[in-house]
Amino acid sequence: MAATTDARPERTAQVRIHLTTRSDDIQLPETGPILVPTELRRYQLSTLVNRLLETTQPVPLEFLINGQFLRTSLDEFLTQNGISAETTVNVEYVRALIPPLHVASYEHDDWVSSVDVLSNTAKAIRMQESKRKALYAPRILSGSYDGMLRIWNESSEVVATGTAHTSAVKAAKFLTPTVVVSAGIDRTVRIWKHDYAETGYEKGSLAPTLELYGHKSSIENLAVHTRTSRILSASSDHTIGLWSNRKNDLPAAAESLLPIANKRRKLSNAQQCPQRGPLSLLQGHQSQVSDVCFDEKDDTVAYSSSWDHTVKTWDLTTSACVDTRTTSQSLFSICHLSDAGLLATGTSARHISLIDPRASATTISAMTLRGHTNAVVSLAEDPRSPHQLVSSSHDGTCRVWDLRSVKQGSGTERTGESVYVIERNSAKGRTKRPEAGDGVKVFGVCWDSTVGIVSGGEDKMVQINKGGE
Repeated sequence: MAATTDARPERTAQVRIHLTTRSDDIQLPETGPILVPTELRRYQLSTLVNRLLETTQPVPLEFLINGQFLRTSLDEFLTQNGISAETTVNVEYVRALIPPLHVASYEHDDWVSSVDVLSNTAKAIRMQESKRKALYAPRILSGSYDGMLRIWNESSEVVATGTAHTSAVKAAKFLTPTVVVSAGIDRTVRIWKHDYAETGYEKGSLAPTLELYGHKSSIENLAVHTRTSRILSASSDHTIGLWSNRKNDLPAAAESLLPIANKRRKLSNAQQCPQRGPLSLLQGHQSQVSDVCFDEKDDTVAYSSSWDHTVKTWDLTTSACVDTRTTSQSLFSICHLSDAGLLATGTSARHISLIDPRASATTISAMTLRGHTNAVVSLAEDPRSPHQLVSSSHDGTCRVWDLRSVKQGSGTERTGESVYVIERNSAKGRTKRPEAGDGVKVFGVCWDSTVGIVSGGEDKMVQINKGGE
């Protein structure tokens, strides 16, 4: 007698999920847990939620389980993370990040080293002590290798320029809506008064008010703190300068560091910009200090990154280094992710290391973000999300990262992949990206809620990219 076979199809594995969101406008009515096939992926889950919401236009959604984005099927995720399919799995859904599209590019005469933004949502305005804050048309500040500062409106018009540096500008920041700080290869930190034309289309002005001397070599980066009027400078002379924009707070500058032209000015009685020295020089690094930042929640604490492979924590009240974390590569940039309690550091090894600066931390690197193909030289936090940041690299791209986009690497290593890559618009039409980013290296990036992601680089362009709301 012939053997009989069971022709019934295999039963699809299922799991019970509870869908939640923190966004009121896409909140589901309380339905309790629902049973879904474990083979579902993000797209199918997004379709399911949109059906339950009865949306007229589909809302692109992402899904989080235990704080991590779902990048596989439910079955694969549960298996990889040791979660039993017999339990009810809490699944949070959020609006998907919209790709940051190219909005505009502003052309310069030379490489653009640094960018910053002044808008009603910028830190230079949000951190002001005054309860009544004026409304400002957005402005973009750029520092260039031609030694000039430029302030632009959103119509790509230069509304103010500053010419006092004697060499390339490496860093430029808005301290307040009316005060700009810059530094560069000429070893000086310079304070500027910015007379602002409130319509955004009239010409303003940028006039030097203070020259600060203390470093013996090029200044690579700056950090500013609006509320305290404090400034930090990272220098290739292995030190960090602590300054104020208030002339009377600062000591006299060391005569040995002042330019020779000073003597000629004194002899001719020519008017000169006031010159001052630092409040303090922080010493401890054994090589070039590449970047520096304030702690976002404690203005008496700062962090620095260096070519000597270390991240240092500084007590600014005593000018003392209170902690050192040593990595295995040179560090070129640093950014404090306050809500995550981590320091993002861009490396010469083409990745971003997330470092836990707390004394209780058991490992140096909490997570590694991989994707760049050259050095990571600038970082900025998303002003609207505690999970996202943007990086710029000598590979000719900026990358947007989400700390929830995680996969388990070898051993205990947690790695993240970028969610979007921003190419240089000037490289469009080329058959392939230049090797190592030659010609389109991106030197600086910032992220503003109003204007978007602003970057500057070797292509002599300030580029603006912005995603949907």
